[in-house]
Order: sequence, then structure tokens, then C-alpha cells
Amino acid sequence: MSAEPKNPSAGARAEFFMISVAAELAGMHAQTLRTYDRLGLVTPQRTSGGGRRYSARDVELLREVQRLSQDEGVNLAGIKRVIELTNQVEELRQQVAELSAEAERMRAAYRAELAPTQRSTALVVWQPRNRRDHGHRRR
Repeated sequence: MSAEPKNPSAGARAEFFMISVAAELAGMHAQTLRTYDRLGLVTPQRTSGGGRRYSARDVELLREVQRLSQDEGVNLAGIKRVIELTNQVEELRQQVAELSAEAERMRAAYRAELAPTQRSTALVVWQPRNRRDHGHRRR
């Protein structure tokens, strides 16, 4: 097991596992992980030398693949489609959250621009300038 920074600027460290450790954690044979990688079901990160490095999220995904396959009877093509659709849903949720936040920022900015109207009790009387009294001129 080795730890590599997920995002060096964030200062947080994420754990990554060698294929043998990831296989043990997922309850699978390492060759199964290689097959899933080839099929594009679970794609681990790679070291500069080409070795696979699995994240904790990858291990969770491997367990889900195993559950769908063994418990639900879903074939690998179906599992790949489920994973793709799940990823699309997550991306869309993220976009909705971002757009909702942007809409709220715009609403707040719009409300800030609106000046509150002052209420007054003054009475305004209007009188026309040119008043015609049935043909008579005002003197």
C-alpha cells in the first residue's frame, strides 16, 4: 500500500493500493481486476512505470461490480452500462447544483439592485393647463 497526494495543493492525502492489496480488499483475484480494467469497468490510476494504483473509491466500485454480477445476475456489459449511467447522473447532479447556486447568486444580486420604494402620504392634485369651458376663454 502506498499513499500518493490526490491534490497536492489541497494538502490532503488519499490512499492508493497496489493491485494485490486492492484485490484482497475487494475479495477478488488480481487477474479479475486486470480484466475489469481492460473492459473499462474500473480504471485505476497508473504509476509512471505503468503499475495500477487503486483508490478507496475504486475498491468500492469493484465490490459493487461483484455484487451486481453475483447477487443480481447482471452481465459485465450491463454492469458497464450501469456504471456509465451512474457517472452521468452524478455529473448531472453536480451541474444542477452549480446552476442552482448560480441562479441563487443572480437572484440575490437582482434583489440587491432593486431599491425599496418609499411610501408617502402626500396628496398630488392634477389640474389641466388649458381648460375649456364650453367655448369660453378664461380671463
